[in-house]
Amino acid sequence: MSAAREGAPQGLLLAYYGDDFTGSTDAMEAMTAAGVPTVLFLQPPTPAMLQRFPHVRCVGLAGSSRGRSPQWMEQHLPQAFESLAGLGAPVLHYKVCSTFDSSPAIGSIGRAIDLGQRCMPGRWVPMVVGAPRLKRYQAFGNLFAAADGAAWRLDRHPTMSRHPVTPMGEADLRRHLAAQTARRIELIDLVQLKAGEGTARVLELCGDDVPAVFLDVVDEQTLQEAGRLVWEQRGDGVFTASSSGLQYALAAHWRSLGWLPATAPGLPTAEPVSTIAAVSGSCSPVTAAQIRWARANGFLTERLHLPAVLHSDTAQAEVERCVRSATAALRAGTSALVYSAEGPDDPAVTGFDALAAEAGLDRPTAARRVGEGLAQVMRRLLDSVELRRVVVAGGDSSGEVASALDIAALSVVAGMAPGAPLCRAWSANPRRDGLEIVLKGGQIGAQAFFGAVRAGRPAP
Repeated sequence: MSAAREGAPQGLLLAYYGDDFTGSTDAMEAMTAAGVPTVLFLQPPTPAMLQRFPHVRCVGLAGSSRGRSPQWMEQHLPQAFESLAGLGAPVLHYKVCSTFDSSPAIGSIGRAIDLGQRCMPGRWVPMVVGAPRLKRYQAFGNLFAAADGAAWRLDRHPTMSRHPVTPMGEADLRRHLAAQTARRIELIDLVQLKAGEGTARVLELCGDDVPAVFLDVVDEQTLQEAGRLVWEQRGDGVFTASSSGLQYALAAHWRSLGWLPATAPGLPTAEPVSTIAAVSGSCSPVTAAQIRWARANGFLTERLHLPAVLHSDTAQAEVERCVRSATAALRAGTSALVYSAEGPDDPAVTGFDALAAEAGLDRPTAARRVGEGLAQVMRRLLDSVELRRVVVAGGDSSGEVASALDIAALSVVAGMAPGAPLCRAWSANPRRDGLEIVLKGGQIGAQAFFGAVRAGRPAP
């Protein structure tokens, strides 16, 4: 993307903090596929780190706030937001999941807005959650997401309505967010957007109290209009809490200005590899179907037994057992997948609170213990077997695993499934530098996803 040739302003266009690692790569994919050079850092980038990417126009910082308390956010998010705001991008984006995973106690988007808005001078907090490419749609403030070939209102969605940590009991995002912040919350709906009333509505709603303003997105027209409003009404700098719908919206607007190619360049495919290693902490039925496909198609599928990994005196032995099994398979030319659960009805999920209590742990600590176990498995596999390509499934798991692998930054290599690109790892550790990794959210990908990653191209 050449600013001089295309007319875009010089410097960074966007900086974002991802509330989990899978969402962070989703946002990076959206920008890269549109033709905006993007890099995702796993720690706040220093000037020396940024110098390795002189042509970057969008910078991300992968985080873990989706699974954290408001108290954790107060301790960690201000520094992250300030470091990103200091890069000088006109839009500072708190990237949330496209299913708006959050509650007043865990992953509070409202608390993140209250903390992040202070870093930018804007008089509104635009919120773009709908992302048609990901089959997420917001209509009159209500969020819909596709599952099993149909679009479901989120409070009736077969997965999100019964999410084990942040179940969605309200599809109207204004009502859902109101439980997390005292900030004024407004909506510019799809009728107003299609009628060309968006600018007038923004000017009407902006104020010194800096309201959060949802923008409906149901199709390409409303997506581009949302992007136009955010960009044109950014003022001297705006903070936004949005899904990767924001990246798609901004790219659509920039494309309409001629700053980006009329047809998005998209992402290439990758070369196949003989074997991959994968770990999964996802409880999603989508991932469960993918695990079953892997088992039926020649993968070793090894369960990480939670009662063992939750107890400190047996955790290392359980990790060692899984590593030993996966290592043997990989050395024999068989791809290996280590997982902690197989869908929402798995006893490991329905009985997780009891397992945590029996181990003397609260639920968040127990969940992190599982993630740490999967991280140890992946780290030890990479240290003992020559692996070129790996997969991590599950938002929280991706954060735990990627953080443990001595990776400084990620960039996109190829497309796998919308929201889950194949990434290149940048690291000072020679065994990690150049590693190809996919961080996959629980809801993402076709049934043959693990096979597609091994083949280097999206599943049909």
